[in-house]
Amino acid sequence: MNILILGSGGREHTFAWKIAQSPLCKSLYVAPGNSGTAKIATNVNISVTDFEALKSLVLDKAIDMVVVGPEDPLVQGVHDFFLNHNQLKDVVVIGPEKAAAQLEGSKEFAKEFMYRHDIPTAAYKSFNASNVEEGYAFLETLNPPYVLKADGLAAGKGVLILNDLHEAKTELKHMLVDAKFGKASAKVVIEEFLDGIELSCFVLTDGKNYKILPTAKDYKRIGEGDTGLNTGGMGAVSPVPFATPEFLSKIEERIVKPTISGLQKDSLPYKGFVFIGLIKVGDDPKVIEYNVRMGDPETEVVLPRLKNDLVEIFIAIANQTLDKISIVIDDRTATTVMLVSGGYPETYDKEKTINGVESISDSLVFHAGAKIKNNQVVTSGGRVMAITSFGHNHNEALKKSYQNIEKLHFDKMYYRKDIGFDL
Repeated sequence: MNILILGSGGREHTFAWKIAQSPLCKSLYVAPGNSGTAKIATNVNISVTDFEALKSLVLDKAIDMVVVGPEDPLVQGVHDFFLNHNQLKDVVVIGPEKAAAQLEGSKEFAKEFMYRHDIPTAAYKSFNASNVEEGYAFLETLNPPYVLKADGLAAGKGVLILNDLHEAKTELKHMLVDAKFGKASAKVVIEEFLDGIELSCFVLTDGKNYKILPTAKDYKRIGEGDTGLNTGGMGAVSPVPFATPEFLSKIEERIVKPTISGLQKDSLPYKGFVFIGLIKVGDDPKVIEYNVRMGDPETEVVLPRLKNDLVEIFIAIANQTLDKISIVIDDRTATTVMLVSGGYPETYDKEKTINGVESISDSLVFHAGAKIKNNQVVTSGGRVMAITSFGHNHNEALKKSYQNIEKLHFDKMYYRKDIGFDL
């Protein structure tokens, strides 16, 4: 098969690394890709939301399968675009159709879905600029901290957790009236704060059947001890030590099963990954959010643990025969640590030369915000590289990642030295 991956991050490099191992993969393309994907696939400089250019590429290269990495093209309807074109309709697309992608595209849509299908989540209300005063009144009924979520896509930065009521009201005004997150915060969901420890559950579905992939825990804050601003993710661990068989059974029965059956009941066509952001409150799981694709950097710890041929799984998803596949998982722990540009997630410099990649041993290096310029690998984004290692437990795996990070260098390189600190 000729396969195209959409995206340019660490997640997409991990997909490329895994797909390239399959004997079913003949030619592999990534649009737009990065310096890591360039070594194992053909990068094509096309935006993930330029559907007409993607159509031309798919026809020109006789692409049989498109694996969608990020959320934007899914929410904008890339799957539907393929289905609605005679020349493209037989191309396998891994990712939900537009209607189902609203699970990530709209926080309010996701909340209504959870309430409709009795999926445990936090209490909430939605507001827009016309009823911002009602939003202030609702905040007054809650105990701190206050959780404000931009309804639309805000690149992982649209959630605010605030301890002060006055500050929460001010930020609500900034979001709704001053368009702090642009169109994404034209509507804001305010919800009760859930106190517990977070984890992510990843599910593959063909629209009828599902398979659960390993759990992971990622670390969103820039600072050690989970302090400072939210980022796209500073590191991840899989499996999650506190996710006992009993707790995993609760996740499957109370959340995964009603989610998959809810998609069918609501006629939401879904072939791809469901990422369920969870929180363990006492001994019970509750849903914080849905994403309609794999997480990043969780992909960098989940896919390396998957022993199956990923292309074989994707074909089963296309044919709705996922129930015939047995998922095989490496029982070792995988951890990843993200190297980021100094200043991220605020302003940072780009095109800093990255040295030492070739000296890494016993760890996997997944490129993210990195590109090739003048035959050198240079930084091109905030999150630059993920260093993934295996071990018998998360401490052993992290030790390997940190030892290898010492061989790497670029100007103002930063990483958290406490990934897994709360486990």
